[in-house]
Amino acid sequence: MIYITEPIASPKRTIEIIKKYDFAFQKKFGQNFLIDHHVLNKIVTSSEISKDDVVVEIGPGIGSLTQQLAENAKHVIAVEIDKKLIPILEDTLSDYSNITIINEDILKVDLGKLVEEKNNNKPIKVVANLPYYITTPIIMGLFEKNIPITSITVMVQKEVADRMRAEPSTKDYGALTLAIKYYCDPYIVANVPPNCFIPRPKIGSAVIKLTKHTSPPVKVDNEKLLFRIIRASFNQRRKTLINGLSNNLQEMFEKSDIRQAMDNIGLQSNIRGEALNLEEFSNLTNELNKFIK
Repeated sequence: MIYITEPIASPKRTIEIIKKYDFAFQKKFGQNFLIDHHVLNKIVTSSEISKDDVVVEIGPGIGSLTQQLAENAKHVIAVEIDKKLIPILEDTLSDYSNITIINEDILKVDLGKLVEEKNNNKPIKVVANLPYYITTPIIMGLFEKNIPITSITVMVQKEVADRMRAEPSTKDYGALTLAIKYYCDPYIVANVPPNCFIPRPKIGSAVIKLTKHTSPPVKVDNEKLLFRIIRASFNQRRKTLINGLSNNLQEMFEKSDIRQAMDNIGLQSNIRGEALNLEEFSNLTNELNKFIK
């Protein structure tokens, strides 16, 4: 790849930038800058970004990944929460005319409006090196708000990536797994060791691509109820499904209603929520929805 300016993603260049601006890493933002070209290339390649694409990057840092995205995309919208990084980004990316830098919390940005303004409501691609503490709210927010998205390619904590693509009856399987399966198809692109970052995190990371379904893989009559049932099933995951649901949804259903719904779809009374796949949860939701007056 031929860059307009020198690549940012190298240990030497990253350290130079940090020293030039006397930048102090903010623990509250979970900042770790990627310094490995191979990983960056895998992120960009797996995202399948072309000159037709508008890309939203969450947490650009000093612009290591932003630079590669700008080389490949039509336009990059980089959303950075740390105001101290804005002058650095404006400097490191000054040679690129196809980047918009926004100093804001991604959870507060009106992405729908941005997509309308920058891409005429056509689907965008999202790429991010996400802080571990806020991975789930960001990803679920993107899906739940029905932003027109083709895919989300993100660097996350390795154990979070494992949870996203876990199988029923395993320790990693949970509410996040089922939400991801409902909205998209997850694929782990690469595992990333701590030495690929400055500063080094204490744990490993993974790049995961979430390709959004054109429509959900299951038919459910009440989507909101589906996710309430899923969350209730894992709130007390060692309890049986019937006890977990009756404890957490007692204002909605009698225990006898839950038992009847489970019988109707052939679920044993002693089964745990962690044993159900997405289709079984959707079938249970459709049965319980009949009891809602």
